[in-house]
Amino acid sequence: MTNGNKPFARFEPLHLLFTFLGGLVLLFIVAPLAGMVLKTSGAEVVQTAHDVEVQRSVFLTLWTSMAATSIMAVAAIPFAYLLARKEFAFKRLVMAIIDLPIVIPHSAAGIAILGFIAGDSFVGTLGKRFGIHFVGGAAGIMTAMAFVSLPFLLNAARDGFSAVPERLEKAALGLGASPTRVFFTISVPLAWRAILSGLILMWARGLSEFGAVAIVAYHPIIAPVLIYERFGAFGLKYTRPISVLFIGICLVFFIVARLLDRRQTHAAR
Repeated sequence: MTNGNKPFARFEPLHLLFTFLGGLVLLFIVAPLAGMVLKTSGAEVVQTAHDVEVQRSVFLTLWTSMAATSIMAVAAIPFAYLLARKEFAFKRLVMAIIDLPIVIPHSAAGIAILGFIAGDSFVGTLGKRFGIHFVGGAAGIMTAMAFVSLPFLLNAARDGFSAVPERLEKAALGLGASPTRVFFTISVPLAWRAILSGLILMWARGLSEFGAVAIVAYHPIIAPVLIYERFGAFGLKYTRPISVLFIGICLVFFIVARLLDRRQTHAAR
């Protein structure tokens, strides 16, 4: 094996050290999850799966996260293209604002969102006119999920569009194609892998949200909030089965999404 023109030993001390450190990182991630799974019997998971409240919370979590991702994608993907292709005043400030939901405490995010969509706010009042109740409703859950997870889609899509050669877009424009046609037939297809990865990450991050959702809409109850509630009421032993069940369901959906991502990549090639 070579590195440029310089041969190196495959298992030289530095690489052995890096491998050891990587193993520690993986162990740090896997060990808690494996311990939780090993301490939970299959019978407990099956019994939990038959709990109507658990079924409702898991289903609510899945569809609200998917809906939040789909709705925000309509505006986020074109915005990501603009960020990738255009230079404008205060662009660095805009980029910093996009990353704010990642760095601020999510309980603080929930407070901010609650003030924005409360019943006496403009958004809350407007929502009521159309029969949409944010506080204590699915719309509030989706708003909280979208707020904390949107940066993942925006950043991934922006990077994907940045990787698309501008010469291809300019060539299509020079041949008479409209900007809209260039966007949908060249830019999006070539950046599709990054966009899909961003959609998956946004959806997955929305699934796991607790802090902001608990403040905005504690009820109807989503799975992360239900796990916390049962932990406070019954303790660790009775919380493990629902945690294992929810993580397992999320992993199944995540793996399926990644497989679709891989198929899209092979098809594009």
